[in-house]
Amino acid sequence: MEAIITTERRHFARVAFDAEAELTTTQERLKVRILDLSFKGALLQLPRNDVVKGGSPCLLEVQLSDLDVKIAMAGEVAHVQGDHAGILCRSIDIESITHLRRLIEINLGRPDLLERELKALISN
Repeated sequence: MEAIITTERRHFARVAFDAEAELTTTQERLKVRILDLSFKGALLQLPRNDVVKGGSPCLLEVQLSDLDVKIAMAGEVAHVQGDHAGILCRSIDIESITHLRRLIEINLGRPDLLERELKALISN
């Protein structure tokens, strides 16, 4: 797993994260590749022949290690462009947000940036 930080024009820093995950929609269950994660969602690479529709409710599960450590977020498919899909996180359990916070903290490398991210998340 490799991680890099990008911010673009977004309110939340996106941490590049190369890992496999599972995306479950009301129509199907797909093996996907995580391209980046943030407190508000993820960018995914979809399998070539699978079609996911924008606005669809979904569950994204990211296995972090061989142990039972994972991040699970419920949300919706915000957009689909070619074989990429953006997921907007609508809810996340406490254990998952703890793991995501630690992942972002490690990759941001600056506690002040993490605090800014958390304040922005709470204010939304």
